[in-house]
Amino acid sequence: MGTVHDILTTQGKVAAIQSFDREIVEAASLYMSDEDSSLGFAFSGWAQCALPHRRLPPDARWEIAGERIRLVVEPGLRAVDDGPMEHVGVPYGSVARLILLFLQTEALRKNNREVELGGSLRQWLTKIGASIGGSNAKAVRDQAERISRCRLTFHIQGSGRVGLVNQSIVDRALFIETESRQGRLSLETAKLSEGFFDQLKRHPVPLEEAAIKAISNNPAALDVYLWLAYRLHVLSGDKLITWQALKGQFGVSYRHLHHFKPRFTQALALATAVYPDARLNVAEEGVVLKPSRPPVTPRVQAIR
Repeated sequence: MGTVHDILTTQGKVAAIQSFDREIVEAASLYMSDEDSSLGFAFSGWAQCALPHRRLPPDARWEIAGERIRLVVEPGLRAVDDGPMEHVGVPYGSVARLILLFLQTEALRKNNREVELGGSLRQWLTKIGASIGGSNAKAVRDQAERISRCRLTFHIQGSGRVGLVNQSIVDRALFIETESRQGRLSLETAKLSEGFFDQLKRHPVPLEEAAIKAISNNPAALDVYLWLAYRLHVLSGDKLITWQALKGQFGVSYRHLHHFKPRFTQALALATAVYPDARLNVAEEGVVLKPSRPPVTPRVQAIR
């Protein structure tokens, strides 16, 4: 049996669905039919340590460690009329990832940590499949506030080095305070913190927006796609990543390994559906990564 991309090209979607899960076929088909060559960028730290997929208790912090880096996200506080400050919770899910991807991409494209939003974020989210209007408006406002108020730390492991220490993701919030209890979202400007922007410029991972669009509603697949884009093209030989190591990076919310493995395998299949050049094998011991072409070639990166 060929790859899902081979079957889609030679036999069409109906034949592909007979051999592959429909979700995989739909993602691959959407990616292959998208003629948009736009690029996105993300700080490499996100490829090793990601945000939670689901909502945590408002006062809970998020901590996760990869091979060489540890991420800690502390929830921010919001003023409440005639009462104590309340936690708003850490950002989570697909929408938070898409907002962050937009901020990082725009900042790098313009080499400016101040990002003009206005209608740009609305247009980009609409293009990427998560419109800021309608039913998604509340989710966008919620995640924008969480991003604006939280504080994060990326700890680089080894040699006594530390990356971002006690840094906000943004200096200027995505919202402005009003006299109302919740505050009113203002999608005008945002300003990445100096430390975060510096690390982003030093360690960017280029991504295809067509790939992001095809899996935009699946935070696990987005995380795996970014991880593969970061890891595969620098390998000099095959690399086994054990299931236990994968669970530590991608499945801390799963109590048992046998619950994590099928979910990760599905996310991996979705990620490779939008990264046709990714080469890997799923084995009994874990996932074997193989040297692969990056999703975005250096020449295209330079042009963009």
